[in-house]
This record gives sequence, structure tokens and C-alpha cells, in this order.
Amino acid sequence: MTSRPATPLLDTVDTPHDLRRLQPAQLRQLADELRTEMIDAVGTTGGHLGSGLGVVELTVAIHYVFDTPTDRLIWDVGHQAYPHKIITGRRDRIRTLRQGGGLSGFTKRSESEYDPFGAAHSSTSISAGLGFAIANKLNGVPGKAIAVIGDGAMSAGMAYEAMNNAEAAGNRLVVILNDNDMSIAPPVGGLSGYLARLVSSGQFLGLRELAKRFARKLPAPLHRAAKKTDEFARGMAMGGTLFEELGFYYVGPIDGHDLDQLVPVLENVRDAAEGPCLIHVVTQKGKGYSYAEAAADKYHGVQKFDVITGEQKKPAAGPPAYQNVFGDTLARLAESDPKICAITAAMPSGTGVDRFAKAHPTRAFDVGIAEQHAVTFAAGLAAQGMRPFCAIYSTFLQRAYDQIVHDVAIQNLPVRFAIDRAGLVGADGATHAGSFDITYLASLPNMVVMAPADEGELVHMTYTAACHDSGPIAFRYPRGNGVGVPLPEQPLALPIGKGRVVREGSKVAILSLGTRLAEALKAADALDAKGLPTTVADLRFVKPLDAELIRKLATTHEVVVTLEEGSVGGLGAHVLTLASDEGLVDAGLKIRTLRLPDLFQDHDTPDKQYEAAGLTAPHIVETVLSALRHNSAGVEEARA
Repeated sequence: MTSRPATPLLDTVDTPHDLRRLQPAQLRQLADELRTEMIDAVGTTGGHLGSGLGVVELTVAIHYVFDTPTDRLIWDVGHQAYPHKIITGRRDRIRTLRQGGGLSGFTKRSESEYDPFGAAHSSTSISAGLGFAIANKLNGVPGKAIAVIGDGAMSAGMAYEAMNNAEAAGNRLVVILNDNDMSIAPPVGGLSGYLARLVSSGQFLGLRELAKRFARKLPAPLHRAAKKTDEFARGMAMGGTLFEELGFYYVGPIDGHDLDQLVPVLENVRDAAEGPCLIHVVTQKGKGYSYAEAAADKYHGVQKFDVITGEQKKPAAGPPAYQNVFGDTLARLAESDPKICAITAAMPSGTGVDRFAKAHPTRAFDVGIAEQHAVTFAAGLAAQGMRPFCAIYSTFLQRAYDQIVHDVAIQNLPVRFAIDRAGLVGADGATHAGSFDITYLASLPNMVVMAPADEGELVHMTYTAACHDSGPIAFRYPRGNGVGVPLPEQPLALPIGKGRVVREGSKVAILSLGTRLAEALKAADALDAKGLPTTVADLRFVKPLDAELIRKLATTHEVVVTLEEGSVGGLGAHVLTLASDEGLVDAGLKIRTLRLPDLFQDHDTPDKQYEAAGLTAPHIVETVLSALRHNSAGVEEARA
């Protein structure tokens, strides 16, 4: 085993207070050691790599210049905050990242006072930063808010909504645009860095304020003309006219890896009397680690890897991932159906849409981090006769719920929702868990909601969705690999709202939705061994329910257990409502619902998460036995 790299200067820095005692000339060494430490730590744990490497110098400069945590630093998304965690008192735990009981892979309020706002979804930092800045202003307390937002996050409308309201924060709000892979600015060079330092300097801002006071004394038309002349003159020299129009003083672009540029500009902005400021910083993902620099996408999120060779520890070969099954199936269906198209919101590889895009590039659309737009765009396509598949993670689809209701469901438009990362997701934790989609979709009129038990069923459900032109339809599937069943050569269009019985018994019925079916079958084996013959049904659909099948099982079995990878309000609630409406509960039927607990579960391995949630075979068995004991006690009490 190799020893950890030597980091003598970093060893003296536990918090930003220690960092601020360093001389400016020492910051380069500190940044280099911080980058080395991060590479070694992520090599040990896995996690997000490229984004964090790209902001090492920026992290050092921000904490060196600003008075954190009094000045509130908000990282957009938060997956680039590993260097920030190392120098804010958490270095001793950095090799527990994303492990059960360890540090979160994102910023988290309960973890540190240096994480003022939890973030794992995109494009929230400016809104949150504005809130901190205004609160400090209203309370008359010191402190600025610094929002670091990546250019990918700037593709979401929420960022611009926040900037449109930012003027009220005055100089208490600083937005740093971390431009790391989009060509939205001229090349960075010595001239642009000089201009950034010049226009952010106290002398320039003092002269500018003097000119503004003079201009205010001019007649209104001349005053407005002078203001536009100032904005567009700097816009022509430096870019950023859009941000100026939104009320920000624009500085940049500057080299985000040059501390000699970063520190003076941040100091100038810190001390400025101007209003909200946007600093445009250009960085490189994976900076300082050759393997990550050469393949930014491959090293964005990584498994454990060998720091010397860059080789990631690949999991053993197994069944295909659900996302790839979906992408390949959709691409194959589109060969004979020119109306099929696919939409994703900045997650082409994560949803399998990249596979569709290779085969049908003109019918694949990555709209960026803009889930609301993605859904209404899909609604427009559907209204014009296309067959759009909107492939979005469950947790991200939540951001477009209003569009699902108003633009899709009310109009009964046949948008197909392919919902990836349904259920618990392991190391990404509560922010990425797909816990709520069954509840928030199955409550909508006109919506069809399905969940495959395995990858073979996913093929059938993708085809079923393609054939369903009478309204919106959704199918949800988990992160990770399938269970190893053969993929069907010819997909089938499943009858809408019909389940299947996969095992027959007479005493207990388990109604399963989704990929917990394997646990239901294990539980049935254990119950059969106890003399409790058990039926297992794969319902396939939660909306509409297979009322006929449920009615039959409810009237011929003593105990019915529902099983799902979703929150309260899902399958169990719908079955209970059906049983109530039809008087089945009054007939003495024992119904128990197994679902995700009413809490946000922390990151861990998926197996441990489902164990903690009580959705494994032993929990199913105990639930049945408890219901039967309760029933027997009730019978004895009635006899007495």
C-alpha cells in the first residue's frame, strides 16, 4: 500500500482562519497540495473528481479573501466542494466521502458552519445567496454572500430569475461564474486578466462613481445614454453585456487557476461599493490530474481508482444497466417509428439517451439543466403528433411538476416519461433518491404509471409507452444493473392496468410494484416453509390499478401486503383506497403496506438503505407474521 502524499503546508491549515495567516506567495503551494490530497482521497472513496479539481485555486482564493463563514459561500450543486471540505475542518473525515455515516458528497448544513446552504440540485445558488445577502442587509449585520455557479447550471431559468432580482442585495452579493466547458467567453489571456483587475479596482470604481454622479445631473436622455455607453464599452472589451442588463457589474473573464489574478480581483470586489457583481472565471475540469484533464466526462464521477495509473476499479461484469436497456430499446423502436424522439435534461449518458442519440441524432435533444422546459417542449412535440420520451431522473423531474400537471396531464397529451434513478440510489443520498414520483404522478388524472420488475419488463414497458397515444404515461426504474433475466427479442405491448401473478398460494398475498419483486419471492419461500402458502403478484401498474386482480386476491387471502420503492401515498395508499371503497376492509381483510419510511435517508450502499427502510424479505415475513398474530389475537378476544 502506498503512503499518502506529503502535504506540509496543507497540514498547517485546518480552517480558513489558518489559511488567511499564509502569505500570498504560499498560496500556490497550498493549492498544489490541496489538489494532491483531493486526488488521493477520491481515489480511496470514489466520487466526483473533475469538477472539484477545477476549482482548487478558486476555493483557496475565496476562503483567503472573504471572511467565511461570516461571509456565506454557496456552491451550486455542491459536488465540486471536496476541496472546500478539506480546508473547512473536515480533512480528517474526507476519506469517508459518500460512505455510510461519512461525509456527504455535497454541501450539507448539518455538517459544518461553512456549508450555509445544502445543495445537490443545480442552479439554486444565486437565489439562496440573494436570500442570505438581503437577510444580512435587513438585520444590519456584516457579511456578503458568494455564489459559485457552473456554466451548466446557468442553463436553468432559475439562475436568471434570481439575477433579475439581485439588485436589491447591493454589494453584498457576489456571483462567481465558473466557466469550465462552454465557449461563452473570449479566450482568457493576459489582456483580459489585466482588464478584470482594472475594472474591479478601487480607483476605477471611484472614477466611475464620480462619472455616474455627474451623469445624474444631466437631462434624463443624456443620463440613460451615458449609462449605456459605460455598460457597452466594457461589454465590447470584456463581454458580459447580458449580465450587466440584469443589474450585475461584470468582471472577467479571468484565469481561474492563476492565483495572481484571482486574489486581487476578489479583493477588489470584496471592497467595492458597487452593487451585485459577477466575476467570470474560466477553469478546466480535472485540472492538475492528467487522466481527468484528458477525459473530463469519464472522470466527472469515478469509482475508486489507482492514483498512479488512473485506472478505476471496475465492478464485476453483470447484467446490463437499466438506463442502457432503455436507451437501446428506444433506439431500436425508433428505427421503424420516425415519430419517436428523446429528450433529456443534461443527463444523456445517465439516462441512456446518448445511445439513442448515436442512432438518431436529429431526434435526440439535450436541453441542459432545464427540466421545466424539457417537459413543456415534450408536450409541444406530442401536441404536434410526435412520440416524445422525456428521460429524466426521478428527483430532477420533481422540478417540473407544474409543467407535468398543466402542460401534459390537463391537456391529456401523450408524453412518455422514462423515470431513471427511481427508489434509493446509494452514495448520492437523500437529494438524489427517487422517492416521490409514484405519489406525485399517480395522483394525476389521465396519467398511467408503471414500474418494471426487471430489465426484461423494462423492454416491454418502453414499447408499451411508445404504443400509448391516448394520454401521458410514465415508467420508473432504478439505478444500477438489472437482475440478469434474458431480454426479449420482441417487446410486447402490455395491457394497460393489468398485473400478473408470478406465484400462487392461498394464505398470504404480496402485491409488488417494481424491482422489489425478487425480495417478495424470497419472502414467499420463507412463508411457505412456515406453512403459509403465499401468492406473489407483480402489479406492473399503480395507475390504473388492476382492481380485478386485487379484488380477487383480497377476497381469497387472509393477509395482503403491498411492496414498493416509494414514499407514503403511492401503491399502498391506492390499494387501501380501493379496499375502502369496495368494503374489503370491513370484511376483515388484513392489509399492510411496505414503503419507504417518512424521512430523508442518508447516503449508504443501496442494500443497507433498503435494509434500513424495511423493504427486504425478512421484513416482509415479519410484517405478515405480525398481521397474523394480530388477527389471531383479535379472534381469541372476540371468542372470549
